Amino acid sequence: MSITHQLPYEWQVGLRYTRAGKRSGRNSFISFISMASVAGIALGVAALIVVLSVMNGFEKEVTARMLSVLAHVEIFDARGEMPGWRATAQQALRHPEVRASAPFVDTQAMLISDGVMKPVVVRGVIPAQESTVSEVATHMREGRFDTLQPGSFNIVIGRALATALDVGVGDRITMLMAAGSPDQAAAPGAVPRTRPLTVSGIFEAGHFEFDSGLAFASLADTEQLAGVNAPGGLRLKLADMEAAPRVAATLQASLPGELYVRDWSKVNPVWFAAVQSQKRMMFIILTMIVAVAAFNLVSTLVMSVRDKQADIAILRTIGASPRSVMTIFMVQGTLVGLLGAALGVGLGVLVAMNIHVIVPFIEEMFKVKFLSQEIYLISEIPSQLRWDDVGWIGAVAVLLAFLATLYPSWSASRVKPAEALRYE
Repeated sequence: MSITHQLPYEWQVGLRYTRAGKRSGRNSFISFISMASVAGIALGVAALIVVLSVMNGFEKEVTARMLSVLAHVEIFDARGEMPGWRATAQQALRHPEVRASAPFVDTQAMLISDGVMKPVVVRGVIPAQESTVSEVATHMREGRFDTLQPGSFNIVIGRALATALDVGVGDRITMLMAAGSPDQAAAPGAVPRTRPLTVSGIFEAGHFEFDSGLAFASLADTEQLAGVNAPGGLRLKLADMEAAPRVAATLQASLPGELYVRDWSKVNPVWFAAVQSQKRMMFIILTMIVAVAAFNLVSTLVMSVRDKQADIAILRTIGASPRSVMTIFMVQGTLVGLLGAALGVGLGVLVAMNIHVIVPFIEEMFKVKFLSQEIYLISEIPSQLRWDDVGWIGAVAVLLAFLATLYPSWSASRVKPAEALRYE
């Protein structure tokens, strides 16, 4: 016995109505409208999957570029200096998620070259240890990162900053800093301090904020320039960057009160919040496209109900309940929604997983360039398919299709057999 004959009769009739449409012109038109609804749902679902995958890819790409410079977790001292940083580092390394640590000190300054002045954050590091928590050394385009030795007063700057200052490796630039402590700098008559530095390297992280506003120097030299006697904090690398908020909370609870911990997602919270907000808005906007296609089922089912009134009357006269009639048309509409969602998921997943091939093909065919590397710093559209997104999108499409069946199905259940058969 086939699976179809094992189903309840409501499902059998609903499935038959879904496949019907080749016997008459009217049925063919209804079938065409039904297939158009399937195509609309499929295209909407596919578009939603592809767009969210591309947005996930951009988020992943930008986050990776940020984390090539940022640490997963940072520990700061509220007093501005951390004399016991070695003991704190040993305590942090006892956490099973922490893989490496490195001291650092940040200070704000101005870099001057041939009358051009640019504000920067100068980060003092120990090159060997910094390489264990960030990837700056691997992003060097000119010079070497390990030239930042104590007493050398060398500096490594980003490519965008080097371009703005029109300097290269070996050139001398001047660093302008506030005089001593903030109180001293704010005192009347305070004169900013200057120090000549040598550009010993140029890095390119691929993130404009860092390439244009961050510079690296020796930890000892930066402490001397900033007028401090110890690093300002520690930078930690974790085995899993996604665990950073949880690890930061654990470390915060175990460290002394004057120390506070910040994970990478708190470094630029506005950007991450904006990305999440954009993803939610795109989900809502594209879901409306799916909703329009899904609610095309309303007209399809209304036409189907009017066409099948004689069938409904016969079913009622042989004992079918209004609930059974309603179930028949709900099955018909939901099957259309399932088919559309399945086709859309298949198409969307296929495109999202092969976008690195599809986009270059389109660019070559139409001689266009979707992304300019000079503007976006990447030349290929990234894509990251997340199966939880796929599941939600498919479920929403089926739910919308189901909701679209309610009124036509209820209308079918209200058909009166005597009136429906009067003119048959």
